[in-house]
Amino acid sequence: MPYKQKQALTEETGMKCLLSLMVNFITLSAAFPPDRKDKNEENNQLAQAYLNQFYSLEIEGSHFVQSKNRSLFDGKLREMQAFFGLTVTGKLDSDTLAIMKVPRCGVPDVGQYGYTLPGWRKYSLTYRIMNYTPDMTPADVDEAIQKALQVWSKVTPLTFTRISKGVADIMIAFRTGGKACSEGSDFFEDHRELTYLPINCLSVHGWCPRHFDGPLGVLGHAFPPGLGLGGDTHFDEDETWIAKDGEGFNLFLVAAHEFGHSLGLSHSNDQTALMFPNYISLDPSKYPLSQDDIDGIQSIYGSPPKVTTKPSGNSEPHACDPTLTFDAITTFRREVMFFKGRHLWRVYSDIAGAEFEFIDSFWPSLPADLQAAYESPRDELLVFKDENFWVIRGYSVLPGYPKSIHTLGFPRRVKKIDAAVCDHDTRKTFFFVGIWCWRYDEMAQAMDRGFPQRIIKCFPGIRLRVDAVFQHNGFLYFFHGSRQFEYDMKAKNITQVIKTNSWFLCNEPLNASFNVSVKGKANSIGTVILHHKRLSLLTFSIVHVLTKTYN
Repeated sequence: MPYKQKQALTEETGMKCLLSLMVNFITLSAAFPPDRKDKNEENNQLAQAYLNQFYSLEIEGSHFVQSKNRSLFDGKLREMQAFFGLTVTGKLDSDTLAIMKVPRCGVPDVGQYGYTLPGWRKYSLTYRIMNYTPDMTPADVDEAIQKALQVWSKVTPLTFTRISKGVADIMIAFRTGGKACSEGSDFFEDHRELTYLPINCLSVHGWCPRHFDGPLGVLGHAFPPGLGLGGDTHFDEDETWIAKDGEGFNLFLVAAHEFGHSLGLSHSNDQTALMFPNYISLDPSKYPLSQDDIDGIQSIYGSPPKVTTKPSGNSEPHACDPTLTFDAITTFRREVMFFKGRHLWRVYSDIAGAEFEFIDSFWPSLPADLQAAYESPRDELLVFKDENFWVIRGYSVLPGYPKSIHTLGFPRRVKKIDAAVCDHDTRKTFFFVGIWCWRYDEMAQAMDRGFPQRIIKCFPGIRLRVDAVFQHNGFLYFFHGSRQFEYDMKAKNITQVIKTNSWFLCNEPLNASFNVSVKGKANSIGTVILHHKRLSLLTFSIVHVLTKTYN
């Protein structure tokens, strides 16, 4: 073949190949438009930055496409999806992206914040507002901060005092921009006297390791209790802050969340909790704390104390009052506690006399007028009022209480417990409700089958409603009105009937007709009371006859 003809054929073949490549390129370009590719890259970068900041991904640049980094990325993505209750796929789907784009707190969801941190070692804390946002009046900012702190002081023993000079436990500032300030800043010397924020960035200690990202995104951050930055709270000035309704973010809600971190709380995955990381617009007039928030903060600081005011007049009970009755009685280690209204008496087995105290001087969160109490084999005290009960260990009410009595296995028709006692020999607890008796297995943590039964069947001779009961030296002591009935568990009978306040060693003599010794076969409370009435009637008849004869 001539050379020119061969060359022309080669050029024609090359043109066909080039044309084919161009057609394929156009087809591929149509299938994957540039804007979609750019969008995927943008979403990947958003996800990487989000996981770096809040889930400790720690991958630099866009190198997560490598197999090892991709595996880390997918793992952290699953962790984030599980935290927010999403379908755990490890894939960057639309639901996951939507969560990542919601404005939120700048504190990580994992790491040292993955659990409740140690709190402050004191209850009296100070705070200082370093500067103000121009979005709100200073008075509105002051009010929002004060109310946000009160959210936590209402459920704890914490108190917050504002100071205007010096370093407070919680330093509060509005910051802006992505750079931290240094002491070389032109405005540093005046930072602590600023009213509004005139500079690009502000940190009350001169430098802050966390940065803000402009409008939306991160709204604020805070540091856990401790020295230096510990407790400090910063808000992003690039956001629009509001006091009530309107376009923007409610400062009160964001501040209350951030102060939770200042006090030692981590983020919660409970979407009803204030400590949920994403901003949720709530009605500021309503109480923002969920039970999850309350349980968390009280696990660090305990419950709030109640203001004790000594009652006046005849409201204070007297130990030697012959008509004295009790709300509840229980043993507690080596003492017996008698509850009445807002008070209790403590009687020790090896000490004469009784100590008279306010209930809230020991347990500030307990209500007055308790209705039942008993000591469990786990060295815990359980106290009851209406449909609620509390568990006390040592001298602390356990977090998470009160709980409903129905969690113990009572049917819904039971609205309160009259009395309770644990037989420490059998580790069975008896609950008394009206004329009925339930039995609870402390080891199995469940009600025994075959109950309730009538009290008279479980304890022959006990025919009346039980106000209180406790166990002492192998006997049960049932209280009804101003009398108590000593009951022999083995013999199944009443051994004696005495006044309720016999434990207090009162000096005034007791009516002998109430010191009735009962021996032999089983007797009932009703029988003993009838005996007392007959004795009184006989005495009255004799006196009447003698008077008539004398006249």
